[in-house]
Amino acid sequence: MTTVTITDRSALAAALRQLKLSGMLDTLDARLAQAHAGELGHLDFLQVLCQDEISRRESMSLQRRIRRARFETPATLEGFDFAASPKLPAAQIRDLAALRWLAGGESVILYGPVGVGKSHIATALAHLAIRSGADARFLKTSRVLAHLAGGRADRTWDKRLAELTRPAVLVLDDFGMRELAAAQADDLYELITERAGKSLILTSNRAPADWYPLFPNPVVAESLLDRLINTSHQVFMNGPSYRPNKRPGRVAPTGNTSST
Repeated sequence: MTTVTITDRSALAAALRQLKLSGMLDTLDARLAQAHAGELGHLDFLQVLCQDEISRRESMSLQRRIRRARFETPATLEGFDFAASPKLPAAQIRDLAALRWLAGGESVILYGPVGVGKSHIATALAHLAIRSGADARFLKTSRVLAHLAGGRADRTWDKRLAELTRPAVLVLDDFGMRELAAAQADDLYELITERAGKSLILTSNRAPADWYPLFPNPVVAESLLDRLINTSHQVFMNGPSYRPNKRPGRVAPTGNTSST
């Protein structure tokens, strides 16, 4: 069997590191064995090593994007138990999994009572976007408002707004929980305006029609919400609470769950 000597391996490892291809060493011995067995020709051997490196880089990139998203709880659509909530619009949710809304820069609004799984679905859709190569970020709406307010205090508002504008998908969890101060409404207006052409995923316990009174300035509310609501995919999620599936002593469905 053809082997790579210690000296050869050391030189090869140094060369691969210099070329930023050191990941090839992880599968080198396995590929050499395939070549020795006649399963791979010279060009095939080089091609599969390159593909190994591409796959490794894609995996690392995916993990980086997931970390940057800062999901509160890992959740996927595959891990959601639709059978536990037969009233949910499963077909509509699965249609959103095709990500046509992402390709069109459209938004998604998930609304309904507490506990039906809105945050899980929001996270799962953002996770699918990440798997497709997009960047995403998950934040409670209250934290977004506090973050922007802090930027006004220390003169980093523009920088903070740019950070929130950058991802292709921004999840605003628990949107419309309470009435907004004038400065908060203005910050939301600027954020959503700056993100024109990029996707938002909003979860809320209130129907979109009930958001208007939360804004102190009706003109801002009309300008912002009409544009947002009329260009979004709205999903009314109703049914029994998804939270009992997570109680101690109960066997949970495969995958993690989020409950808002």
